[in-house]
Amino acid sequence: MAVLGKIRSLGPVALISVIGLALFAFVFSTGSGTVTDVFKADEFNQSRVAIVNGIEMDRTDFMNTVDNIEKQNRGSRSSIQAMNSVWDTELKKLILQSEYEKLGLSVEREMMRDLLRNNLLAFEDFTGEDGGFDEMKLNQFISNLKEISPETMELQGSLVNYASWNKFEENIASFGLEETYYQLVSAGLNTALFEGEEDYLMSNNVVDFKYIKIPFNTIPDSLIKVKKSDVVSYLSKNKKDFSSDETRDLIFVRFEELPSKLDEEETSLLMNDLINDKTEYDNSSDKSITYAGFKNTTNTKEFLDNNSAIKFFDSYVFKSSLSADISDKIFSLKKGELYGPYSENGFLKTTKLIDSKFLPDSSKVRHILIPYFGAVRSAPDVVKSKEEAKSTADSIFKVLKRNRNKFDSLLELSSDLVSNQNNGEIEFAYVDGFAPEFKDFSFENNIGSMSVVETDFGFHVIEILSQGKKQKVVKVGNLALKIEPSERTRDSIYNVASKFEIAVDENNFRNYARENNYNVSSANNIGKLDETLPLVGKQRNIVRWAYEDDTNNGDIKRFSLQDGGYVIAMLSSVNENGMMSYEKSSSAVLPRVKNKIKGEKIAAMVKASNLDEIASEFNVDVQTSLSVNMKSPVISGVGNEPAVVGYAMGISKDVTSKAIIGNTGVFYIYVTDRRISSGLQNYSNIINVINATRSGNVRAGSFNALKDEAEIEDFRSMFY
Repeated sequence: MAVLGKIRSLGPVALISVIGLALFAFVFSTGSGTVTDVFKADEFNQSRVAIVNGIEMDRTDFMNTVDNIEKQNRGSRSSIQAMNSVWDTELKKLILQSEYEKLGLSVEREMMRDLLRNNLLAFEDFTGEDGGFDEMKLNQFISNLKEISPETMELQGSLVNYASWNKFEENIASFGLEETYYQLVSAGLNTALFEGEEDYLMSNNVVDFKYIKIPFNTIPDSLIKVKKSDVVSYLSKNKKDFSSDETRDLIFVRFEELPSKLDEEETSLLMNDLINDKTEYDNSSDKSITYAGFKNTTNTKEFLDNNSAIKFFDSYVFKSSLSADISDKIFSLKKGELYGPYSENGFLKTTKLIDSKFLPDSSKVRHILIPYFGAVRSAPDVVKSKEEAKSTADSIFKVLKRNRNKFDSLLELSSDLVSNQNNGEIEFAYVDGFAPEFKDFSFENNIGSMSVVETDFGFHVIEILSQGKKQKVVKVGNLALKIEPSERTRDSIYNVASKFEIAVDENNFRNYARENNYNVSSANNIGKLDETLPLVGKQRNIVRWAYEDDTNNGDIKRFSLQDGGYVIAMLSSVNENGMMSYEKSSSAVLPRVKNKIKGEKIAAMVKASNLDEIASEFNVDVQTSLSVNMKSPVISGVGNEPAVVGYAMGISKDVTSKAIIGNTGVFYIYVTDRRISSGLQNYSNIINVINATRSGNVRAGSFNALKDEAEIEDFRSMFY
């Protein structure tokens, strides 16, 4: 990069504005990578993913960054979501870079020194004997990095190599230029005296008026005829509100792979086989052996782990934790009894009552935790062995057993810093996630009980302070089989989908679907880089097909869904850039055009010349609005009506206005008083407020303006 080259030629190398060591690790981890699998290297002869104001956005760098972000987020972001995030960042860089080049902005030696000094003061590696920043140490560090490249060196506990350091240099240059640019924009923002005066007068010039509002619905829609030319005319006058990017519309039918009745029956037969005992002949022993089924097994956990889609949950549950449809039935079982089979959430289940008892629904305890070396979450300075920790806990227990009032004085020995802030107390529900041993003691003993309890975190000295209401709880085992479509069923669904695909065309798609009881779904205004469609979720392959050069209106294609099943889709509309079509915009425009026509008709119907007569004619009330101003043109009880308030500010007193077509109806007003402010001698405070507001919007406002004017050629859809 030109800026980076200039920095290097001047001497000290650059470094990004440091926001902690984690940023070093991030850049190092993303400094190199592999291009995402979505891209096929030989598929396109295209080295850039975009051209922004004549500056190319490198495809390989872009896609490697996207790939690394996907990995860092471990699947929580899709490829498209990660790509959009990177796009926003890279687009901003190039738009601003084009501005820097126009203005001749660059990071010079002194500015870079200041950036380094301000951001590396906390790094011991670059601290001199006097405690200040030592530039010589930094230069030596970079020289060593270059010498051993591509090997790494440690910096404040993080590994850095020469490539990742170069990335920092680029970023610090970008950071410095961006700050300088926005400072220049801010410096150019000045508020004139007349702006301060105007702002003040718009708030303080007020008017009182009487008014009537004749709602638009006074005239029924049935009496209004809107011509296509009316809508087109409205669109042309309001182009900004109804412009759109290029989009596509689809209609589709989804064929889900759902289990058939026969699949359900076969699952039921398998369930019965697992419930009941099974006798099989054993050749080696020359005798029959009986294997216990779910009903009679003495080892429920082992049986469920081997045979059930839902593993054994070795804990008690309250009635509220079970489905309302089955909770009463489960709680009425006797120990060892079964309920089922029954269907629930795509599973065929049989539930066995293992045990029941009464437990409180919540417990409040206080504890002192003594960890040992190797215990979960033990601090680095913990050196006690397990035996030593147990001995300490036992000693604390003996002291407290004699005098529980000493608990607070012993709390400093506890490593649980969170509960220590609350006098060692913890209040939690039975369903909350706690160490099993800790929870068992807290709920299965009485108030006042105290003991030493071992968990993976160490040894706890626990005292039960209070408990919630005791309720019946049950421990159950659920033998569950997933009800899934068989290969036979999948083949049948494939054949049905194929038959539909062959039978339909552009002209009969909807009719054929309706005749055969298939639901036709719509997906409208799909952007080129969208990935989600209604009802079927993320289907990037369908969106890409809709935008391919050889896909035309009326084209039909079958797609396999990731979670099973098929979609037969038809491209129903291609919407080019520019103003929305009549068909697309009519639903939003029609009400506005209708209201305009209704307003004109209402105005033509009015024959009276004063508010009372007009109110009587249309059976509406005369209302009063006081102290209304142009800064906030809101009429109490009506809402935002700038046209009405603006008219009121200009009309003479004691005169009934002409018809004013507002946002919610036709208004007639009569001004009763107007109070014009004499102004202020000094508007500096108001000017300062305006300046502060504008300064706060400098970054977003100026960048959005640059973005609107930028020439952007976007090729992302070729790769994603």
